[in-house]
Amino acid sequence: MKRSAALPELLAPAGSFECLLAAVEAGADAVYVGGKRFGARAFAKNFELDELSRAVAYCHLHKVRLYVTVNTLIEDREMPEVLQYCTELYRIGIDALIVSDLGLVRTLRRHLPRLEIHASTQMSIHSTLGANAAAELGITRAVLARELSLDNIKSVTENAKCETEIFLHGALCVCHSGQCLFSSMVGGRSGNRGECAQPCRLPFGNGKYPLSLKDLSLAEHIPALIDSGVASLKIEGRMKSPTYVYTVTKIYRRLLDEHRAATKSECAELRRAFSRDGFTDGYLTGNISRGMTGIRSEEDKESSRALADRVFEPIRKKTRATVKIKLGEPSEMTLCTDERTVTVTGDEPREAINAPLTEDSVKARLAKMGNTYLSLAVEDIDLLLDDGINLSPASLNALRRAAAEAMESSAREVEPTEYIPTRTAPVGKKTTAQFFKESEFERAVSKNPTLISSLDMTFIPLFSSDAALSKSNGVYMPPVVLDSELEEVVCALENARKQGIKYTLVSNIGQITLILSLGLIPIGDFRLNITNSESRAAYEEMGVGYSVLSPELTLPRARDIGGGVITYGRIPLMITERCFISENFGCERCGETSLVDRRGEAFPMMREFSHRNLIFNSLPTYLGDRSRELSDNRITARHLLFTTEAGDEILRVMAAHSAAAPLDTPVRRAGRR
Repeated sequence: MKRSAALPELLAPAGSFECLLAAVEAGADAVYVGGKRFGARAFAKNFELDELSRAVAYCHLHKVRLYVTVNTLIEDREMPEVLQYCTELYRIGIDALIVSDLGLVRTLRRHLPRLEIHASTQMSIHSTLGANAAAELGITRAVLARELSLDNIKSVTENAKCETEIFLHGALCVCHSGQCLFSSMVGGRSGNRGECAQPCRLPFGNGKYPLSLKDLSLAEHIPALIDSGVASLKIEGRMKSPTYVYTVTKIYRRLLDEHRAATKSECAELRRAFSRDGFTDGYLTGNISRGMTGIRSEEDKESSRALADRVFEPIRKKTRATVKIKLGEPSEMTLCTDERTVTVTGDEPREAINAPLTEDSVKARLAKMGNTYLSLAVEDIDLLLDDGINLSPASLNALRRAAAEAMESSAREVEPTEYIPTRTAPVGKKTTAQFFKESEFERAVSKNPTLISSLDMTFIPLFSSDAALSKSNGVYMPPVVLDSELEEVVCALENARKQGIKYTLVSNIGQITLILSLGLIPIGDFRLNITNSESRAAYEEMGVGYSVLSPELTLPRARDIGGGVITYGRIPLMITERCFISENFGCERCGETSLVDRRGEAFPMMREFSHRNLIFNSLPTYLGDRSRELSDNRITARHLLFTTEAGDEILRVMAAHSAAAPLDTPVRRAGRR
């Protein structure tokens, strides 16, 4: 859905109130901020609720919209608190919430149907199918994946039923957002919960930084972005300083207003503000290569430190006033800006016994706007004052305060609601498995067809041979399918159905409608990030009857949701748009390479459709020998991942898993955090 305005919105970050002041002064059309909880930048200063109320007042006085991020995954026990928090945000007048958890979207639509919701990039929307699925859920804007080319951005924007937003400038994650488990699985700090430790910025075995990307800058593509029809251009940086926010926002404001690309000097100024060995536009242009890699050098840091820090103060909004103080009537004050007029009433004046009110004294008192974001000059007060009357200083102050509060307020009436937990039904006993290598799946089947047939569902790569497809009852969808790749994927799905495939493992909301339309049964992959009962219910309403839950859940927290739990496998930690295998090892090493970290841990890498890469955990998770603990937590559906294993090892693991026996190889334990 193309925007109706001539220019896209310029959306700036604010991790503190001073950053918000900087963004507004620099000309942002909208600002996004986070509260103290439930935001994907947990280590930014962020805003208390009273600060958010003041932020709304300040932004709205300057015709700037304010969005609040509530873009982490939510657990069942947190849902009442999150709903209460979002209700308060709606009451104080925020313009939209940026959300990533589908269960929270479902809850908000039920309790706060008028609240505008934007789908965070954490929701992994990278196609028209994804954007339209979001629109069907009541989402008005989709923040698209950073990895899209300009052609794919245009395709989604032209065909989507909701607005689109793209990232314009700032840090890039090497993994598709919402799909990264590296920090969580390896370091215990979940990126999906706002606590990312940024392992991608660390050196690996060769002392280089293969996963650290340069920052994004699309400053040289402004005319094309304007023409693309996107509704919003977002600057990343809620962890950055006010000076950074002001500098970057000011430059992009100028470029948008002048409909032009940045000059070399403007690009240099952006680089001085912050960069990692320069910038990249590789995703937008399709130039996805090693040249996108960069780290923050000492020279970069010195350059940024050389920028003069400045203090940002509120810009007071100029107002005009008409005041009536007449005997026998309540006092009245009307306050006006160019955009808004408010009127309030106060105490009635009385006949003066001595020292009646004078015009000068009344105007002088009413002009004192104190700690507000308003200014009122004495000469801008139109006063209708009867002779010989008096009104106490306290009453005049109260009249002024009431007028200022009314002018600054964006408060809404909210009907109190009580959160009633959603109860999801148990899924029953089943064992399912996903095989990432078609060849090893076939070897395992040929050696022990009985053991393989004991699985309720088997999922093999979508682009497997007809021979392999005929031995399985399911396929798994590639985690990322861009608009430009959809036709190829649909053809493969139609062929899989002809070979007898019944089930399809889906990875994001955009794939569900497609699978249903082809007569296949969608099964939810762990990539759907289900961490609460509301999410599971939302996916059931969309047609996904059974799902594998997020591997970030502890067993007790998975218990009440119902769904499958990964009980064996190297969990995929990242999916990258870049093909690191071809860049660093050569295509002939595909499926045989690993990324080695500083401690010598090897993380296997594998090609995914079309030339994306999967990076797997160094050790497989194994819960097969914890049968009692799984039963105690009412977990009866179990999911196995076979990634690097050869056929014989697949059979060995399956036999141990079936017998609830331990493995004789190193494993990772999970489910107790």
